[in-house]
Amino acid sequence: MRINWIALAVFIFFNLLVDWAIDRKLRRVNKGASLVHRLIALALQVMLVVGMAQPFGDAQASNNRMNLTMWLLWTYIACYIPKYLWLLLAWPSFIRPLPHGVKRTFAILGTVLGLGVFGTLWWGTLVTPGKLQVNEVSLPCPRLGAAFDGYRIVQISDIHLGTYGTDTRIVQQMVDSVNGLQPDLILFTGDLVSRRTSEALPFTNVLRQLKARDGVIAILGNHDYDDYCQWPDSLSKACDHQALCDLQRQMGWALLNNEHLVITHDGDRLLIIGEENYGEGMFKNYSDLAAAYPDSVHQMPYKILLQHNPVQWREEIVGKTDIDLTLSGHTHAMQIMINWFGKKWSPASWRYQEWGGLYSEGNQYLYVNIGIGMVGVPMRIGATPEITVIQLRNR
Repeated sequence: MRINWIALAVFIFFNLLVDWAIDRKLRRVNKGASLVHRLIALALQVMLVVGMAQPFGDAQASNNRMNLTMWLLWTYIACYIPKYLWLLLAWPSFIRPLPHGVKRTFAILGTVLGLGVFGTLWWGTLVTPGKLQVNEVSLPCPRLGAAFDGYRIVQISDIHLGTYGTDTRIVQQMVDSVNGLQPDLILFTGDLVSRRTSEALPFTNVLRQLKARDGVIAILGNHDYDDYCQWPDSLSKACDHQALCDLQRQMGWALLNNEHLVITHDGDRLLIIGEENYGEGMFKNYSDLAAAYPDSVHQMPYKILLQHNPVQWREEIVGKTDIDLTLSGHTHAMQIMINWFGKKWSPASWRYQEWGGLYSEGNQYLYVNIGIGMVGVPMRIGATPEITVIQLRNR
């Protein structure tokens, strides 16, 4: 991707104006602090230029190099957001006619806001991504066979292995947590990687450890199709995509690409429908519900659809099919979520009607898992990585 260096220079110029305003205040308090701030500001500008100069989207760029770029740019952003918020609240302190006490109050309020936001951003970067949360849901399933009453499904989603580089600690923690839940079935609802297959290679031995009585069933997410890289030709892209599919099967996962699978216990049957990613907006469409759920299996008593994108539930599933439960991921809750006295909010609600947790209409249910990993920026603010336990009850 080509960089508009003029736009970048203008962006840096405005950021330096903010630094100048902060430096004016610091010089009155402590000249040593002012010098440190100037040096940090200079280092941040160098960091931004180095980060922007990297080959965005180049399929040949190493995963470590892309991670370095992501961290450089996020460090820059996470330092300047608090600065702009400080200026937004503290600007009256620059007005000459105001009394000194009023100016001081605005400056203190701006400082408190800036430091609070800075701490929140870095807590979401360094702490929250490693705090896995297990959410348990019990679903009434009138059509479920008696042999599946109490059946425990663990859903995981959106691991985005590329964001971890070669550090397997969080993924190992996830695997240990899932196995400790002793699930009957593990369902993975897409986005194993962020850009390409090589991201998954350091983690295959860890992910191979996932165990459930009826195994692991997976589908692909929008990031699993190599669409976020610039490939030299279509063959290279196709080969890498096939390598990712093969890798999941080599780990012992049953990968369903517009296919279905029947699980049988004591004569009762459970249908798992694995559909490829439903494209809408800027996302390419790979889904084929008719192929994944043909007429020949419509008579199955209980049906679970795996679809990475929850948008399809509202548009094509609920009220239009007899699919009982749909499991999705994709939204990440935009990696920002506020939980206020049991009420959850996320900016994802501006984009998705169903963005996280359990939804229902009549006897049809959708669960949206907000994922494990990260994409774009290495942070989760309030949107704790999620492992979902869904227990099916036939009463």
